[in-house]
Amino acid sequence: MSPQPALVAPPALVARGLVKRFKTGRTHIEVLKSVDFEALHGEVTMVMGPSGSGKSTLIAALSGLLKPDAGQVSAMGEDLWTYKPSKIDRFRLDHCGFIFQGFNLFPALTALQQVEIILKYKGFSRADARDKAATALTEVGLEMRMNSRPSEMSGGEKQRVAIARAIAKDPQLLFADEPTSALDGENGQVVIKLLQRAAKSFGAAVVCVTHDVRLEAYADRIIHIDDGRITDDRRAVIATAPVDQAHHHPVFAGT
Repeated sequence: MSPQPALVAPPALVARGLVKRFKTGRTHIEVLKSVDFEALHGEVTMVMGPSGSGKSTLIAALSGLLKPDAGQVSAMGEDLWTYKPSKIDRFRLDHCGFIFQGFNLFPALTALQQVEIILKYKGFSRADARDKAATALTEVGLEMRMNSRPSEMSGGEKQRVAIARAIAKDPQLLFADEPTSALDGENGQVVIKLLQRAAKSFGAAVVCVTHDVRLEAYADRIIHIDDGRITDDRRAVIATAPVDQAHHHPVFAGT
């Protein structure tokens, strides 16, 4: 009997022919120019390019935050931009995690409450939300900062709260837009290692937009975009910083 061919998992995210224009006065500026894109489960895909290249617009179109003027996005096998806005919002809540350079934390809430609130929106009970939030914060090494508010935390700690909030609901798609731009080199390295572990241990498709060339070493795939077009798309030979594959969840404590 001949061996059965190995099953290949479908891409987590596929975009074809994405076009996005913005109106400036009487003219339109085309920020995305018929962009094709794919991201796989269990991989970190790095999207790199100079300021104004279209990389943040691309991640917004891929994640359901900004409707393209043309093209399609298939996320988890679903044709995202055919849905009504309320269904897209629900898709993001159920399947996506987001990490932004500005942290987007609520000033009055503790680290634990920052994570809990997202889980409550997703439908977890108060007790379950608290347990999952505490677990996520412990995984990113913040078990001693659960009752701290953003004003009491460093930039690196605030970004780790944002990561805990994103991973607590076990997202299949994790989007990070310039997640290290406000951090020093040491904290930036901690953050990208956390994202890499989220891909390798969760099986999430991680899409990270950045202009920080130091992060290339942690990517499985590196895509360069310039003036709204993909100019280079290459796969890393071996992604560095191997992670512990023995756990379903990443073991972040101590990083």
